[in-house]
Amino acid sequence: VGVALVTSGPGVTNAVTGIATAYMDSIPMVIITGQVPTHAIGLDAFQECDTVGITRPIVKHNFLVKDARDMALTLKKAFHIARSGRPGPVVVDIPKDVSFKKVPYSGYPEAVTMRSYNPMRKGHGGQIRKALQLLLTAKRPYIYTGGGVLMSNATAELRTLVDMLGYPCTNTLMGLGAYPASDPKFLGMLGMHGTVEANNAMQNCDVLLAVGARFDDRVIGNPKHFAQNERKIIHIDIDPSSISKRVKVDIPIVGDVKEVLTEMIAMIKETGTRADPSALGGWWETIEGWRKRDCLKYKPGSGEIIKPQYVVETLWNMTKDVETYITSDVGQHQMWAAQYYRFDEPRRWINSGGLGTMGVGIPYAMGIKLAKPDAEVFCITGEGSVQMCIQELSTCLQYNTPIKIVSLNNRYLGMVRQWQEVEYEGRYSHSYMDALPDFVKLAQAYGHVGMLIERNEDVEPALREARKLKDRTVFMDFRTDPTENVFPMVQAGKGITEMLLGSEDL
Repeated sequence: VGVALVTSGPGVTNAVTGIATAYMDSIPMVIITGQVPTHAIGLDAFQECDTVGITRPIVKHNFLVKDARDMALTLKKAFHIARSGRPGPVVVDIPKDVSFKKVPYSGYPEAVTMRSYNPMRKGHGGQIRKALQLLLTAKRPYIYTGGGVLMSNATAELRTLVDMLGYPCTNTLMGLGAYPASDPKFLGMLGMHGTVEANNAMQNCDVLLAVGARFDDRVIGNPKHFAQNERKIIHIDIDPSSISKRVKVDIPIVGDVKEVLTEMIAMIKETGTRADPSALGGWWETIEGWRKRDCLKYKPGSGEIIKPQYVVETLWNMTKDVETYITSDVGQHQMWAAQYYRFDEPRRWINSGGLGTMGVGIPYAMGIKLAKPDAEVFCITGEGSVQMCIQELSTCLQYNTPIKIVSLNNRYLGMVRQWQEVEYEGRYSHSYMDALPDFVKLAQAYGHVGMLIERNEDVEPALREARKLKDRTVFMDFRTDPTENVFPMVQAGKGITEMLLGSEDL
């Protein structure tokens, strides 16, 4: 569980974006906020704000501690709520006079029970059995997995189940690494910038097993288009409010993903029942036809034209066999990182997939480096996003977190520019970056190493040099092709199979 301590008023309001980011991505956090003295609450005191009211829509729960004797129990409840069920942030608001008051210490409770809060962990056995019966008779099955698999630490169980069944599998943006990208049963990421094979399999399967995923709008596209093809849907999720929220589910299973998958595997072993490989032959043949489109292929750069995909792919080739963690901000660079860095291990990819918060990349990378000092940590970012939290380069120096920053600098807010090109006939507005700082000098001013990379042949040497500087934060400013777009792309209002595959489709 992450912990943040902020002061009252502007400290709270500055934390709101981070809290909302954690809420959308199901990150367990306890945020301890300062508050004005109890006698001043509601009187517009200096640095007062309604913390409980402001944060209510973006937390699992919040507390206002009015009595110091309640502190230990309140904190125990906060941590219990944050980490159980669907994880998320909890705010504990502590007035100044309460934090000052001395009371006898009664001890920190070993356990806590809350009658109004009791998340279901074990799935219903009958529902699991029904789900297996449906899965094992499917002709075009598909396994769709999200961040819930990672939150539940259920990657081993997922991999066992997929291998036992031999079914195709996809991950969402938040679920990358839950199933290894190098396995042929993995069809790539699905959704707005997903692969042809992943999206077509989602649309054309006859039985869909959704595991720890929430049928996000970026995944299913237009709901009416998604509903055109009949399919049976099994949905495993610890959050009952996520089931049948956007699509009708035939077999809901409320429970912890790890426990439900463990039960599924045990039932398969117990019965000895397996899927019929011959029945799946036609389905796999169709999938391989989609896969042959090679939708992530791109035109290589040369000379002064650096392709952003090439930078990410080169980094992956260099680091795939060592313990490496990748963070990103939000924009084109985020999608290229998700597409071209092929994650085989869980929890190696950290990004803001729900709220889409620019500026998270450097702080995320710093946190990982503190937790994993011997691992390599790269922040893949853009020249727009990186300036949202550029001041944290000072924190990098102060706390000695030598991260590597890969800035794909195309002199645009790239995703905004791409949408303006695709949707608004190239009428560009406020998406160009004509007043950028010298990032090399800026990095040096903060006490770090700065590199400018302007030629295609210098990409690999620059990354190698940065990796050698193990004890230094290195800012690499890659001047990438400003005209490059992220493909495939599903436009707003379209179905997930109605993809733009390249500039020729514009």
